[in-house]
Amino acid sequence: MKTYVSPSQRPDTATVVAVGSFDGVHLGHQALIAQLKAKAREHRVPSVVYTFDPPTRVLTQGVEFLSTLPEKLDLLTRYGVDETIAAAFTPEFASRPKEAFLDDLRLLRPRAIVVGEDFHFGRGRAGSAADLREVAPEVVVVPIHGLSGEDIKSTRVREYLKSGDVDGARRLLGRHYDAQGVVVQGDQLGRTIGWPTANIRVPDGKALPLGVFAVVAVGDHGRWHGMANVGFRPTVNGTDRRFEVHLFDFSGDLYGQELQIKFFAHLRGEQKFGGLDELKAQIARDAQAARDALKDVR
Repeated sequence: MKTYVSPSQRPDTATVVAVGSFDGVHLGHQALIAQLKAKAREHRVPSVVYTFDPPTRVLTQGVEFLSTLPEKLDLLTRYGVDETIAAAFTPEFASRPKEAFLDDLRLLRPRAIVVGEDFHFGRGRAGSAADLREVAPEVVVVPIHGLSGEDIKSTRVREYLKSGDVDGARRLLGRHYDAQGVVVQGDQLGRTIGWPTANIRVPDGKALPLGVFAVVAVGDHGRWHGMANVGFRPTVNGTDRRFEVHLFDFSGDLYGQELQIKFFAHLRGEQKFGGLDELKAQIARDAQAARDALKDVR
């Protein structure tokens, strides 16, 4: 998939364009992408996603994001998008009048534009789908998708993650929620009690569920079942959020490597124990619960 940072970078050819933050690329986004690809095939032109980094609500409302830009680009590639324009969403960009964004879209020579029904753009969210008809002969407005009576939105996914409900997030995403990060050196407490962990550093602002989870870790050199703890380690008076993963049946050095951690099941919330022996006993129970939860996962 080709990626640009502005419409002016791409060749001067016709396109079909979908516009939005696409944070998490959930089932609703996937339905919009399906419409995008169908229209691109109809017009025999490239399918282009025009998106923003960070997602708009990260800047305007201070929410955490579901997908880093590399994660989002990986997902858009997986779902068959031909090209992506990932514009830097800065205060200056957000303050531009709607006419400036329409000028951006004109550069893409869109045969059709595909957006969600709640799409707005420009300073004060002044622009709407009706304005897009100034730059494209066809505008496709995709209704908000629902699942069992629940609207599929990035906000709802974040709510599930905040409560540790990774299964609820999975239903709306159509896949297991994941986080990618680099293994860095921690305080190595885990290995002193027989449960060594990989300390995963993710970008600031990445949404993570708090608690203990059954996970699958994927790296350049393998795939492992394991368990993850995301939290503040109250038993040892921790003060910063840590993302620590114990990989089952693994030995070796992962420092500096990137791992993708997929959250499969919530085992329990974070809690404070009376000491390291009590913590160690609970970790053993967590490990068995994680193995049980992952027994059918290949």
